[in-house]
This record gives sequence, C-alpha cells and structure tokens, in this order.
Amino acid sequence: MSYYAISDILASAQKIPCTFDLPIPGLGFLDDNPGGDIQPHTPVALPLYLATLLAVQRPSPTSPPLLSLDLPASLSERVLNALKADPRTVDLRALEVHFYEGAGKVLEVLEDEDVGDVLAETFKVRAREIADFARNTGRGTGVAGAGEGEFLRGLEEWERGLFRAAHDSSRATRLWMGEVQKKKK
Repeated sequence: MSYYAISDILASAQKIPCTFDLPIPGLGFLDDNPGGDIQPHTPVALPLYLATLLAVQRPSPTSPPLLSLDLPASLSERVLNALKADPRTVDLRALEVHFYEGAGKVLEVLEDEDVGDVLAETFKVRAREIADFARNTGRGTGVAGAGEGEFLRGLEEWERGLFRAAHDSSRATRLWMGEVQKKKK
C-alpha cells in the first residue's frame, strides 16, 4: 500500500494490545496515571504505527525492547478458530473494517506463520464466494437481492473492492456478449 492511501492510514491506526517491558518515566497517562510512570508489565492499547516503533526500540543494545506486542482481538484464538471452521460465516467487517490490511501490518511485526496461513486460506475461500456472488448478483436488474445484501454487509473493505471489480467485469462481459450476439444476427 501507499503512504497516502487512506485505508493504509486507517489500518495503521488500529489499536493493538501491548505490554511495557521496561519502566518509562512520564508516560503514566497511557495507563490513566497522569504525571506518573509506566511500570513494567503494564498492559496498554496503542495505535499500531506507534506500537511497532516502540517494539523495536531498545534503550541500549543489551536491554529488552520497550514493549512487546500481542495479537489484537480481531486475530484472537476464537476468531482464528472460527475462520478455520468456515471463513464464510465470519463477519470480518464487524471485527475490523480494514481486516486484511490491519492483519497484514500486525503480521509484519509479529511474524506468526500460522496466523498468516489461516488468513491466506480465509481469503481464498471468501474470494471464491465473492466472485460467485459478483457474477450472479442482480442479473438484468443491477440490484442486489435480500440475501445478497446480508452477504455484502459482512465484507471488509478489500473484499468490497474485489466484489465491485468482479461485478463490473462480469457485467461488462455480459454486455459485450450481447453486442456480439446482435452482430451475428
């Protein structure tokens, strides 16, 4: 993604759970302690862009990082188990509007291969479903039916873009085929 992409900015701004590993003077306001210090083992939720910067910072080469990162709620064990069971039933938009972008940014830092595999399989399964819906949505009318509206509400932003592209492509192909049929007659 691009530095100027709104979706990238929004994905970087998601809050991620962290735990400070070292005492930090003057940052007590992050833990509802204005004017105080952050103590070791203090859990806080920070925006991803800030948490990743602090996770790689070390006061000295031999000291541990300032904080450690945890998986966000959108990638919790419960969600991952649901995605493994049937990715089509999980409302990714309710978890996070920019689910794949946010998860990708988290995985860049945490490097959890198992979570990456689950997300890749999730995208493959959901992409097939999205392509099928896009191809068959509103044939002739261009309007989504009742069941289709429910399906579309559960798509996160990347999936919605995929749906739009597949739907527009399918529609353009049908129009082109109609023109070809007219020329044959």
